[in-house]
Amino acid sequence: MTQAPARRPAARRRHDREIAALAVPAFGALVAEPLFVMADSAIVGHLGTAQLAGLGIASALLTTAVSVFVFLAYATTAAVARRVGAGDLQAAIRQGMDGIWLALLLGAAVIAITLPTAPALVDVFGASPTAAPYATTYLRISALGIPAMLVVLASTGVLRGLQDTRTPLYVAVAGFVANAALNAGLVYGAGLGIAGSAWGTVIAQCGMAAVYLGVVVRGARRHGASLRPDAAGIRASAQAGVPLLVRTLSLRAILMIATAVAARLGDADIAAHQIILSLWTLLAFALDAIAIAGQAIIGRFLGAGDTGGAREACRRMVQWGIAVGVVLGLLVVVARPVFLPLFTADSTVKDTALPALLVVALSQPICGVVFVLDGVLMGAGDGPYLAGAMLVTLAVFVPAALLVPVFGGGLTALWGAMTLMMTIRLLTLWLRTRSGRWLVTGATR
Repeated sequence: MTQAPARRPAARRRHDREIAALAVPAFGALVAEPLFVMADSAIVGHLGTAQLAGLGIASALLTTAVSVFVFLAYATTAAVARRVGAGDLQAAIRQGMDGIWLALLLGAAVIAITLPTAPALVDVFGASPTAAPYATTYLRISALGIPAMLVVLASTGVLRGLQDTRTPLYVAVAGFVANAALNAGLVYGAGLGIAGSAWGTVIAQCGMAAVYLGVVVRGARRHGASLRPDAAGIRASAQAGVPLLVRTLSLRAILMIATAVAARLGDADIAAHQIILSLWTLLAFALDAIAIAGQAIIGRFLGAGDTGGAREACRRMVQWGIAVGVVLGLLVVVARPVFLPLFTADSTVKDTALPALLVVALSQPICGVVFVLDGVLMGAGDGPYLAGAMLVTLAVFVPAALLVPVFGGGLTALWGAMTLMMTIRLLTLWLRTRSGRWLVTGATR
């Protein structure tokens, strides 16, 4: 027993090195993803207001479609990491291939739905008569790249499960550079306008998917894993993804309801809300990077049958989440005077946003723990519990948010409801991790 204190600092240092090695590149890859839309917006914005408005509507639809299928990355990471922990790299890559085949099937289905319904989808988002044609054009062309986007998600999950977050970072950065260059060349050099922007993005996405497939195929050949589609494996990947799909849809519903409530509060409130939501999303990237490390590390420990290691890693990552949350909260407080003028010169909007930003800052340690525990349970393959917990959270959030305008609450009260939502998530996730029921060992759950 006397050696335990000596081992504990060494174990913490080992966990710290592993968390940092996975989380830092993962954060870089996460930040690179929204830069695609920013580059498109910067280039298309010089074509005219109608084109930019059309891009905004089409991008919102595409982002929503892809975010719904983020389970392709999460579920694949956990499943592959378990098999890595069990020492069966052949089965790990075979599992990854099942996820990639599922991504291709889902991508084909999305294309089949999107191409004929693009005008109707654009109308649902309330596009103006001048913006609608541009939105439809961009949406139809960009839809052709959705299979590649989903393959990127699944392949990223494979590499994360293999404890590799550096390759996704390199591919994301290269994809961003290629996307920007192609957009500029096709929009202005070839004179294709907004269609050129869409084609540039599709080509960049296909290039990224090809690189990922090359990496996975080389790994499959090295370890003798089959590349052929396996119906049972694809079905198992889909079944593992359904609970995470429910979780993601519930979270998207929460964000949409919050935006709808903010819109009812007034123009200044919705403008301030969009600014704060963009910051909240950026902060989430930093915390999600730790969660990604959690998915890979926990899955590996449980695959190896090491519940003690999984518990210790979970404990250390929670400490990381709290520490990063505190730092991010302090940065929000300090940067408020500089951050808001970047988005608006309207004093009313800034005055509305300031107190709400304080709520966001105070909630960051809570968010840090939530993201970490979310990643831990994903890594454990505990999707059904995560789905149920998020549905409970949604049920609590909806009345709290809808009561904000009823009782005359402003944007600060709305973000108080958002903090309540994160607190409910914290409670449900903490109860689960404390129970130990997530500690299911073996190559499969």
